[in-house]
Amino acid sequence: MIQCSSSCIKEIVIHNVGNNGIDEKLILSKKTLRFDDVLANYLGKYFISSFKENVYYTLFHQVDLRLNEVYVYASEIFDNPKNLLEQSINLAKHLYEQSFHPQIKAGEFYTVYFKDCIIDGKTVDAVGLFKSENKDTFLKVYPEGDGFEIESEQGININKLDKGCLIFNTERENGYIVAVVDNTNKGAEAQYWIDDFLHVCPRKDEYYNTQNVITLTKHFIKDELLHQSKISNADRVDLLNKSVKFFKEKDHFDLKEFANEVMEDPDIIKSFKKYKTSFEKDFDMDIADNFTISESAVKKQARTLKSVIKLDKNFHIYIHGNRSLIEQGEDKKGKFYKVYYQEEN
Repeated sequence: MIQCSSSCIKEIVIHNVGNNGIDEKLILSKKTLRFDDVLANYLGKYFISSFKENVYYTLFHQVDLRLNEVYVYASEIFDNPKNLLEQSINLAKHLYEQSFHPQIKAGEFYTVYFKDCIIDGKTVDAVGLFKSENKDTFLKVYPEGDGFEIESEQGININKLDKGCLIFNTERENGYIVAVVDNTNKGAEAQYWIDDFLHVCPRKDEYYNTQNVITLTKHFIKDELLHQSKISNADRVDLLNKSVKFFKEKDHFDLKEFANEVMEDPDIIKSFKKYKTSFEKDFDMDIADNFTISESAVKKQARTLKSVIKLDKNFHIYIHGNRSLIEQGEDKKGKFYKVYYQEEN
């Protein structure tokens, strides 16, 4: 969890970064921003309010972490905060070099130094990198003579951060703990902020491990078991329900315990472990066998485990509990499900 208020903001530098690919300019500031407490409150809301999920990343490089430009410049700032202006220029130039896709918009680029932020209970400084790309229209009403006049102005909506990044001064040797926001582009051009400029990868923490194993489980039950004739749709839905129940009730994940309690059948357990190996290889990820379960990851990912049987285009059967209360059969009219219940609501 991130706690970082307006009082944590100590220094800000603003540059304007255009689209390098269409020869827009890079306009660099020569001084830090002057601001009072009122402006700091607005800026604090603008910079911080979009970081809502406990999803963290780390800066990385395939060869050597010290070749990651953002890592180097952020480290220089942490080592000497007086270097904020100089390093913000380096960061702006680096962003400009990555801004060549024709759909990338020009905008203000902020480099911010935060003092005494809190992340997961630890108090650390942070470097914030933000970019505003979209402008909203605001109406300004003012008295004029015996009446009023109205004008329109283009400005930044403090409730809509376009792109943001918070680099926390902890776990430096691993590429820091990094929080990222990108609320604008979703196509190929979106990759320039996360992949090309920041160059981050998911942090292998509780959230990462929980998310991965739930994704693995979903694909195994919905895809792999679909091809096994002895496993009915009702059985697969039952496995989904048991999986969700396991993650919601347990504090710790153990692969052996999970397989025995949820899968139960030795053949399904064997198939699950084999599928896990191929899944890790296909998606280039390591899925831990033991870890503390992330409650926030369970809440988000459990929504993707839909316990529903779709019957042609006529019916959907949602199963939330006891598998023994539903039976499947076939007669002269066709296939059917028989459902037992005590009360009708």
